[in-house]
Amino acid sequence: MSGQVILYFEDQADALRFALAAGSVMAGEGSRVSDALVQETSRASRIRIDATRLLVYKAAWLMDTAGNKAARGEIAGIKIAAAATACQVVDWAIQAHGAGGLSDDFHLGHAYAQARAIRLADGPDEVHRNQIGRLELEKYA
Repeated sequence: MSGQVILYFEDQADALRFALAAGSVMAGEGSRVSDALVQETSRASRIRIDATRLLVYKAAWLMDTAGNKAARGEIAGIKIAAAATACQVVDWAIQAHGAGGLSDDFHLGHAYAQARAIRLADGPDEVHRNQIGRLELEKYA
């Protein structure tokens, strides 16, 4: 899924660059897309993507060096972070495209539905958070 998220991030960045260059109205009431908006959504997307990728690398390293049981907390964290990141980045890409973001021209509506479905298929975030909390508390028991 992370490869797809990168593509949607790039799509979002392209749409925002185009809107900024064209001076497109995005916020209504005549306000224009600003450099700050473009930078903020791009920066936040990049941070989320990189943080999730590092969590995946850490889990893989733990699985290789200490076994799957040792990586349970990181795996649960990935299930939360990767799906949430995908949903948020695709949502920002839809926002960057305006109403066109939900059309079949960009496939972002389908991508959002798919990302949201993955959040449900992996189990509720609360279950994974509870597992992480339980594992953290076991360290101090």
